[in-house]
Amino acid sequence: MQTWNCEFLGVDDIAGVMDLERMCFRTRWTREQFLLGLDRRAFRILGIHERGVLVAYVAFSLIAQEMEIMNIATHPFYRRKGLARRLLAEVLNICRCENALQGFLEVRRSNVGAIDLYEKFGFIQVGTRKNYYPDNNEDALLYRLDFSPIVSGPA
Repeated sequence: MQTWNCEFLGVDDIAGVMDLERMCFRTRWTREQFLLGLDRRAFRILGIHERGVLVAYVAFSLIAQEMEIMNIATHPFYRRKGLARRLLAEVLNICRCENALQGFLEVRRSNVGAIDLYEKFGFIQVGTRKNYYPDNNEDALLYRLDFSPIVSGPA
């Protein structure tokens, strides 16, 4: 089984992020939004490369012990191979290590695969944003995850 290595992405990786944005999303972030977010440290991006090509990424923020998944994208050829699962697991591990209390995300109602993934990680639907997505007025489902504190054993 393939072991997918996650690494933090930076400005030099934005072209690959934008390629995935074009392949994966009808409503896309702009290059400027990614650059500004990285520059201001408003969020972090983890990615997975295969033979030097970015094939998956997740953008997330972690501010005041609250995490938000902003985007997860996987190249269509690499879907159903565990990349999104690997990225999400790494984000949640980072959040636990940095003492996050809660995590949030929103997902299209029709994105059954993503919903299944999030629920397997313990995310619970807590609300709906009606007509949220501008391309087709689809609802966004709001999900929350309560992080369990890391309990360390005796020293």
